[in-house]
Amino acid sequence: MSEVLFRLSGITFAYEGHRPVLKGADFELRTGERVALVGRNGAGKTTLFQLMVGLRRPQSGTIEAFGKFCGSENDFSEIRPRAGLLFQDADDQLFCPTVAEDVAFGPLNLGKSPAEARTIVQQTLSSLGLQGYESRITHKLSGGQKRLVALATVLAMNPEVLLLDEPTNALDAETEERLIDILNSLPQAMVIISHDENFLRRVTNRRLRLNGGRLEPDSI
Repeated sequence: MSEVLFRLSGITFAYEGHRPVLKGADFELRTGERVALVGRNGAGKTTLFQLMVGLRRPQSGTIEAFGKFCGSENDFSEIRPRAGLLFQDADDQLFCPTVAEDVAFGPLNLGKSPAEARTIVQQTLSSLGLQGYESRITHKLSGGQKRLVALATVLAMNPEVLLLDEPTNALDAETEERLIDILNSLPQAMVIISHDENFLRRVTNRRLRLNGGRLEPDSI
């Protein structure tokens, strides 16, 4: 039987001064699953991702990740390297001067040596068709290039789960095709937020809709 990687039970969350965006939401992610998370803008999809990795905390409910209940910052700091979050805006993810420094940041923080980190950078960039980008100035890249570099920073950590928030933003058709091939070749469980229905059909095997603060099965 497949292992439960994430289990969220009865999650309620509201931004200060606003109505709850999540109202007793339940969610499970198991090994091998590739879940499409859909819903209208403002439904709380990005908020759910932030809760899963401890960037926000629920007002009620429990979060279990990799068999451990998470409540404190120490709990979440242990699971973040295992759950790679791709932010909706690449500029929120990229903060180093060069591409190589951005991609190497995570592996170095995991204790990899500089030589090991360089190898990871080269392999990860090559897998995304970004060979030779190591010395490029990150903030001068196009929107699509930034998107791929942001994904590279996630993949370089070799996480067990991928949480991808609008991964096709700013990508042209050719680059999106390459991204589809890459994601379909990866072993990780994934949850993907996207409004791109064709993309979701090709890379996911289960679909949930966030509606009225709860998650419910959905079909295209």
